[in-house]
Parts: sequence; C-alpha cells; structure tokens
Amino acid sequence: MTLQHYLVISAILFSLGIFAVLTRKNAISILMGIELILNSCNLNFVAFSRFVSIPVNPENIDGQIIAIFGIVLAAAEAAVFLAIILAIYREFGSIRPDEVDTLKG
Repeated sequence: MTLQHYLVISAILFSLGIFAVLTRKNAISILMGIELILNSCNLNFVAFSRFVSIPVNPENIDGQIIAIFGIVLAAAEAAVFLAIILAIYREFGSIRPDEVDTLKG
C-alpha cells in the first residue's frame, strides 16, 4: 500500500467521525465520532512517519510514538467524557445533549 491509500482511509474515517459528531443526538455516539477523528489523525502520523522518513532514516519511529500518545490521550478523554455522561444521566435522567438545558444542580 502507498501513502495515498492510507490518506484515503484516514479521510474516510475523519469524514465518518465528523458526520457522527454533527448528526447524532446521543452523547455516546458523539464520543464514538470523536474517537474516529482521533484514530484518523493517529493513522496519518504513522503513515507519514513510515513513508516520508524512509529515504532519510528508516529507524525513525516518531510518528508511532506520537500515535501512542494520541491513543493514551483518547483513552483519558473517553474516561473523563464517560464520567461526565454518568453525572448528567444521574442529574437529568437522559444522555441526550439537547435535553440538558441547565448547568445548575
């Protein structure tokens, strides 16, 4: 596979993530869309690291290291987001973002 194949797959993932974030009413579906966007960015980091640095330095793993940090960041973001969703569900009885209309408890 060439770099263009990875970029096309990444663009498809990114587009699906944006579509999910903009069209879904459920907070969990929005989180899944955000995760798709982050995974498309990680795929770009790894693909560019693999295909751009080969002529200069084949042992360059900078893209993979950045992707690992991105995965850790996505896991932490998911944990915080799910904690917020649980708190919203306890307070309002729903996880639909359009039904939550107040910040007071």
